[in-house]
Amino acid sequence: MSDTWKEKLYEPAGELVQVDNVNYVGHEPVIEGEELITIDGVDLDYHGKTGPIKALENITFNIYPREFICVLGPSGCGKSTLLKILAGFINPTAGSVKLDGEEIVGTDWHRGVVFQHPPLYEWFSVRTNVAFGPKMRGLPKEEYEPLVEEYIDKVKLTEFADKKIYELSGGMKQRVSIARALINNPEILLMDEPFGALDALTRESVQDLTRQIWWDTGKTIFFITHDVEEALLLASRIIVLSKHPGRVIEDIQVNFSRQIIEDGATDLKFSPEFYKYREMLLRLINSQE
Repeated sequence: MSDTWKEKLYEPAGELVQVDNVNYVGHEPVIEGEELITIDGVDLDYHGKTGPIKALENITFNIYPREFICVLGPSGCGKSTLLKILAGFINPTAGSVKLDGEEIVGTDWHRGVVFQHPPLYEWFSVRTNVAFGPKMRGLPKEEYEPLVEEYIDKVKLTEFADKKIYELSGGMKQRVSIARALINNPEILLMDEPFGALDALTRESVQDLTRQIWWDTGKTIFFITHDVEEALLLASRIIVLSKHPGRVIEDIQVNFSRQIIEDGATDLKFSPEFYKYREMLLRLINSQE
């Protein structure tokens, strides 16, 4: 795989412009070719006792191949709702969402999903859980068995491959969930606050693992989080949603994940630049509460 995308990923995205008090950055494709996902004018209404309740309003942006997008916003702004639309769990009330130019309808293996609480089979082994997707898709055993070992190795669980899920720590379970999603070779990995239930040390370890897997594989990742620092340490691009109903109010490229991987920068959280972005995002989110 060419590493050209790694250079283009952090090229300047254009001038920051403001429209109706909303900041936007014009994004170009990370690699030549069409966008991976187009989200165009998406609204989502829920049915309440007194009538429809708008959860998302006019969500419009593109996702390009090999981006790591983190979505931030106050509680109840519709972050997880947007992810469910991308996954095909629910349909938007208005607007469209397309993958490779085709409308997303229902779920399929092209979009892998990792939740905060992994829906794993507790009494099955790590190996059996990771093999579940390819097996259900009808792949020959001789084809998927080497892949199972490969992805177990990617998430650093080789020595635990025969352990039952109930024997694992929370961080290990999340690693299994990541491997189980990646083995199907999805075009995009959707992660809904996947590390929110982990302790601080485990969370940092799994963040490092996820960042490295993204960098090594070139997978596109769409990641929901409440944690501003987590977003800055993982993302190549951050999207901020407003309070209910959710609208895009910020869309910026960031470079910290690349500095960590390429330069081994482990103290970025204490740098003036990191502090500047952290404070800007916190003020923006807190102003929505």
